[in-house]
Amino acid sequence: MHDPLSSYDLVHDELDQRRETGYAVEQHAAAFSALEPDDVEGLEALYLELVSAPRAAGWAYEEPEGLDAIVESLPLDTPVASPSGSELDDRVLGGWLGRIAGCNLGKPVEWGEHWTTSHLRDYLERADAWPLRDYIPVLEPMPAEFELRENWPETTRGRVDGSARDDDIDYAILGLHLLEQHGAGLLPDHVADAWLTLLPYLQVYTAERASYLNLLHNVPVAEVATTRNPYREWIGALIRGDAFGWTNPADPSRAISLAYQDAALSHVANGVYGELWSAALVSSAFGAATVREAFERSLLYVPPRSRLAEALHAVLALRDREVSWDDAIAEIQRSWGHYSWVHTINNAAIIAAGLLWGEDDYSAIVGLTVQGGWDTDSNGATAGSVAGVVLGARALPRHFVEPLHDRTRSALFGFDNSVISDLARRTVALTGVAAR
Repeated sequence: MHDPLSSYDLVHDELDQRRETGYAVEQHAAAFSALEPDDVEGLEALYLELVSAPRAAGWAYEEPEGLDAIVESLPLDTPVASPSGSELDDRVLGGWLGRIAGCNLGKPVEWGEHWTTSHLRDYLERADAWPLRDYIPVLEPMPAEFELRENWPETTRGRVDGSARDDDIDYAILGLHLLEQHGAGLLPDHVADAWLTLLPYLQVYTAERASYLNLLHNVPVAEVATTRNPYREWIGALIRGDAFGWTNPADPSRAISLAYQDAALSHVANGVYGELWSAALVSSAFGAATVREAFERSLLYVPPRSRLAEALHAVLALRDREVSWDDAIAEIQRSWGHYSWVHTINNAAIIAAGLLWGEDDYSAIVGLTVQGGWDTDSNGATAGSVAGVVLGARALPRHFVEPLHDRTRSALFGFDNSVISDLARRTVALTGVAAR
């Protein structure tokens, strides 16, 4: 599924993308249902018609494109002081450890169509692990109705021995590398070159894989995100924002200016906003006393008339009304469950809920976030990064951190078995990079 080399997947997923963004595609959907999956000629002809379909009247959102237009849409923010010295060191390391542990927590259940919230709860209750506050245990024997992902021997309780490889970690390392190489001069062209040089094609997914394919076919960088890429608002960019936040502590404006250069290669609109939000969220965490404070400031960096802003503000409103966790998740699923389980908007809502209901408790934040389902490893990683920055490495639970043994695997060429504390030291050395 979601293979950019498949004409059938291309049309199927582009239909979803067009519907979600207000385009009139009913006629195209009917034509698609009449085609066979192997009718490449018919599917390609339909795709060309689909991408020129008009937007229907009454579209209620304003979703600017381009950094200048995005920034112009944002409200004003008040500068906040950044930590320095040993506190900065501790918070940056906390971000790396928090991200990596949260990612590993969600990895064995990263399959939104199988591991629904109710199915995950059933499993965890049988394992005496609900609510989730530690790595996921393995039921032995495994009941037939449950299937952990293939990484479970290295990501479940008692089996974590250093961090497993994951794209949520690869992109954080790559973001650090890009900033070391290009600093404030980072451009989408640099990101494209790094992907082709350092990332294996089969270790990137959805929007990134479609964009990678476009680069191999010499599609101009400025057109990569919008060429044969139905995944351009999915979660792939959101997971790439942390390095830009870590290196611009308490300065979300600078964080988003760099994050945009990364996101624009493969995403548009809410896909881009997702990375800007994650960068702003992580950056804001450095100047915040609580996770909620960081979350509230991050909302100032999401275009206010966008679907992403609508979802994030709605989750905050649920929290302010003191809705229960279970009821909040049910409302999120009712409101945004029509999106793919790896879309930006619905997963951002799950991250927001984990942050707001977790009450500055790292184990609760990542546990609740993963319990929310959908893209569990990505969501656990982002929530864990924010909590890790707010709390600092010294305050993180030992049962999450110690099994990592200060080491992470990576598919990024030349970066496998990276030392986490070294990544953090290199990150601190780049703080304020957008100003140089």
